[in-house]
Amino acid sequence: MSGLFATERATFTVAPGAVWLRHWLGVDEQRTLAARCREIMDGPVGGYVPTVRGGGKMRVRMVCLGRHWNPQTYSYMATRADHDNAPVDPVPDEWVALATRAARAAGFAFQPDICLINLYAADSRMGLHQDKDESAESLTARRPVVSVSLGDTARFLFGGLHRKDPVESMLLESGDVFVFGGPARLRYHGVARVLPHTAPAALALDGRFNLTFREF
Repeated sequence: MSGLFATERATFTVAPGAVWLRHWLGVDEQRTLAARCREIMDGPVGGYVPTVRGGGKMRVRMVCLGRHWNPQTYSYMATRADHDNAPVDPVPDEWVALATRAARAAGFAFQPDICLINLYAADSRMGLHQDKDESAESLTARRPVVSVSLGDTARFLFGGLHRKDPVESMLLESGDVFVFGGPARLRYHGVARVLPHTAPAALALDGRFNLTFREF
């Protein structure tokens, strides 16, 4: 794809059903989102480092809105049963509207009710995985995932429907939105690395927030 720090808004179809909205969010929108993410992450029901099945620790801090993704059961629930049993706050209405607009720009109808916020540090990673824990209805309808990047640039990996399929690498910068649904809904994806100190100065952010919106 294109080079490291392009500034023009552009849309790329990466694969059928997978659309990269480059620089879709302006700096002011990014600043507002990042500030709210920081408030939530550091709040009373804030972020924690999940432990997945088998005992491994994830390499991000996570907090969920709408429904909690339980890394022990790989299912969504109303409380953080794997951590502190705290109830889950709703997704802010303005965030639902934002994700709905992004999905529409990529050709999808979408009404998200879940948002996972992951905070990546310089050494954070996310292995190749499928997002397949939503309801059978949502998965059958192949409703999209909308992923918003804020802060440091991430080297994002996007593969096929099988783990061993070829993987494409792209640099997701702050303000980029990546949407995948339809035939791309169950494609493997992950984050290979984060490029430190690449966030826009206006965000005053050390690291990367990733917001992923889903419709349960």
